[in-house]
Amino acid sequence: MRYLLALGFLAACASSLPNEKVGSLFEVYRDTTVPIASKAVFDPARYLGTWYEVARFPVPFEAGCVGVTATYGMQDDGDISVRNTCRNPDGSVKSTIMGTAKIVGPGRLKVSFPSVPFGASDYWVLWVDEGYRTAVVGAPNGRSGWVLNREKQIPADRLNAAREVLDFNGYDVTRLMEVPQ
Repeated sequence: MRYLLALGFLAACASSLPNEKVGSLFEVYRDTTVPIASKAVFDPARYLGTWYEVARFPVPFEAGCVGVTATYGMQDDGDISVRNTCRNPDGSVKSTIMGTAKIVGPGRLKVSFPSVPFGASDYWVLWVDEGYRTAVVGAPNGRSGWVLNREKQIPADRLNAAREVLDFNGYDVTRLMEVPQ
């Protein structure tokens, strides 16, 4: 989920949430010496649809975003369409960005947005529960990570499981922030 990185450079103008400690564009949230693994058995068709961002590592391009959603759809060429929406605390849409994801391996995608000049980013699905209700997404470089859920509210057991997955993959879960929906 890469939002308008271009807006990331304008993050100084963006307001953050109360107590939100926004990291720098190149901040790393995981120990990159720890091996990271994507989900070996991953069904892209079951991953499609809308997800709610219930937790994230603070990144400038999402500063102040609440009610964040990511919607994925299958394109005719086999790539996945990506639409990320960030909302203001009052519920109004702050920004939306459209892009595509190419499947490059089991649970591994390269996500790109035409409006972002930095090329494609690694987007690895580290874990998804059996019912495809909760997912953990990260990047090998450790600069981003999210907990996504099909419903706005996530049950405590699945949030705890998501934290354990992030921890296992070298992330500093003390830096993970819950996102108001």
